[in-house]
Amino acid sequence: MMLKAEDQIRKMAALTGVLLMAAAEAMAQDRASRPSRRIVVSIPDRKLAVIENSSIRIFEVAVGAPKSPSPAGSFQIVTSIADPTWYTKGKIVPPGKSNPLGTRWLGLSHKGYGIHGTNRPDSIGKNASHGCIRMRNQEVEQLFKMVGVGDQVELIGERNEETIRLFGDPTPKPSSTPTLVAAAAAPGAVSQ
Repeated sequence: MMLKAEDQIRKMAALTGVLLMAAAEAMAQDRASRPSRRIVVSIPDRKLAVIENSSIRIFEVAVGAPKSPSPAGSFQIVTSIADPTWYTKGKIVPPGKSNPLGTRWLGLSHKGYGIHGTNRPDSIGKNASHGCIRMRNQEVEQLFKMVGVGDQVELIGERNEETIRLFGDPTPKPSSTPTLVAAAAAPGAVSQ
């Protein structure tokens, strides 16, 4: 009788192994069939770009405040949650208008950091978060549909060639033509 139970356990283990391998292969094929996507966030520009093949979509964001800066580096999206609950220091805020995470959460591979909506849309375009990347709820909902778990996210701390190409160069360029600010009338000239 013991031998039969052990045989059944071995068969179940083998079947489980086969099913896990099939699931892993299906997931790999699904990932391979998805278009290549990358998210680039310029911390100094406070902008996010979703790059998919030759298509680029840009969103204005809030980034970390000076006392809690956004981390620079390469990360991946590891969680994707609609209507998240916010947990903080003994406090739980359920989904809804008072939730600081807004309507969507895209958790990054840097624990505790993510891209999310907000209940403070006036903070967008500023250095105002605790280090996360904040978006307007309507826009994070669009982003949520465009990206998924496993997509690359680059948080760039200083402007570089790529951020200038994506978001423009905010530094003013000296004009090659001199600008005439004011001219004095020549002696004897009549002004009109």
